[in-house]
Amino acid sequence: MQLNSPAETSLTDLSPARPRDAALSPRLHNHDLAPTRMEGRRWGSYSIFALWTNDVHNIANYSFAMGLYALGLGGWQILLSLLIGAALVYSFMNLTGYMGHKTGVPFPVISRISFGIHGAQLPALVRAVIAIAWFGIQTYLASVVLKVLITALAPGLSAYDHNLLLGLSSLGWACFVSIWLVQLIILAYGMEMVRRYEAFAGPVILLTMTSLAVWMVTRVDGAFSWSIRQPLEGATMWRHIFAGGALWLAIYGTLILNFCDFARSAPSRRSIRRGNFWGLPVNILAFAMVTVMLCGAQFSINGQVIENPTQIIQSIPHTGFLVLGCLALLIVTVAVNIMANFVAPAFVLSNLAPRLLTFRRAGMISATVAVLILPWNLYNSPLVIQYFLAGLGALLGPLYGIITADYWLLRRGQVNVPQLYSEAPHAAYHYRRGINPRAMVAVLPAAAIAIVLALVPAFETVSAFSWLFGAAIAAAVYLLISDRHQTFTDVSGESIAVDNASH
Repeated sequence: MQLNSPAETSLTDLSPARPRDAALSPRLHNHDLAPTRMEGRRWGSYSIFALWTNDVHNIANYSFAMGLYALGLGGWQILLSLLIGAALVYSFMNLTGYMGHKTGVPFPVISRISFGIHGAQLPALVRAVIAIAWFGIQTYLASVVLKVLITALAPGLSAYDHNLLLGLSSLGWACFVSIWLVQLIILAYGMEMVRRYEAFAGPVILLTMTSLAVWMVTRVDGAFSWSIRQPLEGATMWRHIFAGGALWLAIYGTLILNFCDFARSAPSRRSIRRGNFWGLPVNILAFAMVTVMLCGAQFSINGQVIENPTQIIQSIPHTGFLVLGCLALLIVTVAVNIMANFVAPAFVLSNLAPRLLTFRRAGMISATVAVLILPWNLYNSPLVIQYFLAGLGALLGPLYGIITADYWLLRRGQVNVPQLYSEAPHAAYHYRRGINPRAMVAVLPAAAIAIVLALVPAFETVSAFSWLFGAAIAAAVYLLISDRHQTFTDVSGESIAVDNASH
């Protein structure tokens, strides 16, 4: 698979560094981990906008936003809460995107800057484990939608939905394997096919959800409820508004870390900024309005609050429209799963053994593991979701805080890209046997605090802010204990900076 072609370039083309600085280690470099060139980068503003359109309008996000309505937040309060979250995500996503654009390297390689060439395995593996688990879960959720679609078209097949094998019926297994194979086929053609699929899926889901919201509002002649009968007020209302915004940031904590996997193929900072603006704040505003219209219309009909848009689609009386709605949800769920939960572990596993694992092979391994863990059992176990995945998720804030503080505040964007692939003891990112002990030290207290805030019931009132606390504490500790002089210079005392945009 030609993942980087024609954007791939040799490391020696990227930097004025001496040949000894650019000595490649086969343990750190392969075709897929190599930096991208400026020419040939195709992830422009529209591609990034489509990427976020798919991710914003997915079933899990609608379930979260509809939960805000169920809590008692009114229409304007939900809009404000999600816009606060959107502003935070937009700002942090730009910082990560600019790193990817300038260096041209994926997330596991970006992590080497602050954690060291071998220490970078820590943030990469945390990101990969979360992604593999959710890849399986999202594939299962997509298979449930496919089962609804199949039984609507061929009701007789529902007879195969009553037996169980490892937790799934025969029909359930057929749907799950079908969705799993479709995703592998798309990824077999590399990141360019991912870009094309995301570009196709974005308008489909945006049009579908808007049409669904308009249809629901017409059912109540436009008189939909902006809130439930007893909306929140005062301090409780504002706590939920800000908590909703912070949780939206936590939801995107995974992609904030590895957005550079996509931004490394963006032609300019402007394309990242524009794509993020239309795809995040503007798109999330539209998403919030659709959520309020769906919830408000359903509440006006029968006084109940829906949990996700699938419930509305299942109630569509016309089989043709029901089929179209299911297809749209299938398309977007696959799109979200590929971008959020497949690309990251594929790069991470390739980074573990570059000589043996290409992006394609690593992706096959991660997808296979996602099946072996029987993800439907994970999804149906609240304790697993809360303590395992939420606990790992709490680590994402501290990891982001260290990587971002190191790149933007200590190095001011100065990175020697060739030395990210060198195991030489004098290389800039070798630190101590390839591990930066300062980054590891900074992770510990921040991770402990973030996990306690996220999981211990006594801190429930501030648990939504665990990502922010973890990121801020880790960044502060890292800045306090870092050697700023060594950060800017190599062993000969020469200042080093690599800007891919000049090549």
